[in-house]
Amino acid sequence: MKRVNLNFIIDVVAFVGFIVLTTTGVLMRYVLPPGSGHYSTIWSLDRHEWGGIHFWISIVFFSILSLHLVLHWRWIGGVVTGRPNQSSGLRVGLGIVGLVTVVALAISPLLVPVESDFTNNGTSFLSSHKYEDTLINGSMTLRQVEEITGVPAIYIIKFLKLPESISVTKQLGTLKRKYGFEMNDVREIVKAYKKNNQVVK
Repeated sequence: MKRVNLNFIIDVVAFVGFIVLTTTGVLMRYVLPPGSGHYSTIWSLDRHEWGGIHFWISIVFFSILSLHLVLHWRWIGGVVTGRPNQSSGLRVGLGIVGLVTVVALAISPLLVPVESDFTNNGTSFLSSHKYEDTLINGSMTLRQVEEITGVPAIYIIKFLKLPESISVTKQLGTLKRKYGFEMNDVREIVKAYKKNNQVVK
């Protein structure tokens, strides 16, 4: 295949990927916002399933752009180095530093540990449903949910239809992947229990 035709195909695929990536991002941000769980769907796909599509499209988009850079590497090198002169070394050095900086900034969120703040400097989150929804996440165990909400773990287990013998020290994220419920299910169970039983933290 001629280089011109290959470049055209790559550019078209990259453009389509960018459009779909933007569309799915807007969809998850505004149409199916966080907390919608599997109760709201588009084309029978909930927010989490659209998130999976968004992720894989981003992988394809990244791969296409990487291929594009490889095919134009000689041109890129020429732009960075320029004509041979005394400043060529400086330009190459600045280019390398810039590339390393961008890569480091891009991957740094993947390398730092996840932080969990259950106290908010001693102030209870449970005075507001907004904060309560934010508080319950996949890194928490059933026991931690019970401690911060006052809702018995056995009650949550029952309404999620989980085995009664399940350990309350299991993280919600692990249970979610194994038994197929959503985090919003846990939040709704907590809200329903607090509404019916007037649990006060």
